[in-house]
Amino acid sequence: MPHIVVKLWPGSSEEQKQKLADEIVKAGSAILGKGDAYFSVDIEEVESTDWAEQVYKPEIEGRWDNLYRKPGYKM
Repeated sequence: MPHIVVKLWPGSSEEQKQKLADEIVKAGSAILGKGDAYFSVDIEEVESTDWAEQVYKPEIEGRWDNLYRKPGYKM
């Protein structure tokens, strides 16, 4: 039962966020062979000024072995 959390800067519309969630579920469903009902997606907006402290340092920095997709930026 995948629960996926997406963190992004504010500015995306509700329609864009819903489409992103739908596409994540669609891809995950196809790849993992699970029905849509098995997935939940949370989208959290984080201000750019808070990104380093709330996202980069605790969830990216020092966790390189856990990241299946590494960011193309550095803080």
